[in-house]
Parts: sequence; C-alpha cells; structure tokens
Amino acid sequence: QVQLVESGGGLVQVGGSLRLSCAASGRTLSNYAMGWFRQAPGKEREFVGVVSRSTGFTYYADSVKGRFTISRDNAKNTVYLQMNSLKPEDTAVYYCSARNSDWVSREVKGYDNWGHGTQVTVSS
Repeated sequence: QVQLVESGGGLVQVGGSLRLSCAASGRTLSNYAMGWFRQAPGKEREFVGVVSRSTGFTYYADSVKGRFTISRDNAKNTVYLQMNSLKPEDTAVYYCSARNSDWVSREVKGYDNWGHGTQVTVSS
C-alpha cells in the first residue's frame, strides 16, 4: 500500500499557474500509474489526467488538455501536476491517486490509493 500526500494548492489569479505535488511513501511510485482527479462543490470527482508506470504515456481530460502537464521525479518519489492558464472552472480540491497496473484509467474506481486532496482556488 502506497501513502500519498498532495501539496501546493492555494489561491491564484485567472490565467496564472500553479504546481501541485504528490509525495509517496511506503512504495516506489514508478511501480504505479499515477492519476490526478478533482472535485468541485456539488459535483462528482472527475478525471484530470494520468501518467502510466511503464512508458510514461500521458492522457488528459479535454477540459485541461494543453494547459496541464503531469510529470514524475522518481528520485524524489513524487509526481507533479503543472497547471497553466488557470480558469475559475478549475477551482476544486485536487487529488492524486495510484493504480497498480500497466494500463491507465479515467475512472475513480480504477485507482487503489488516494491522497486527502489540496484546494485550488482560481479568482478573477
């Protein structure tokens, strides 16, 4: 079982940038596909993006494609979500998650481990 802790959330202006971090312990992150999800008030948790464990393949939701980038630093056992050109619609609690599979998933049920989330607020 891998433990995950998100950090880096905060308040940012429209059009600004923010980088979220997900630090892992208990297991090596390179053995997992790593997903990012978000949940806004009154809405269901939704897929943001994922990076595979074996090839580094990335896949993003259409709503963030071209603005968000997922990367890994295996030496630090950390995965990042770089968010650029932020919009008010990006306001949510952001969660990282781990999937013990060669294949990526866009579904919440496809992930075995979750962090507790970090708040991102985009203001005008």
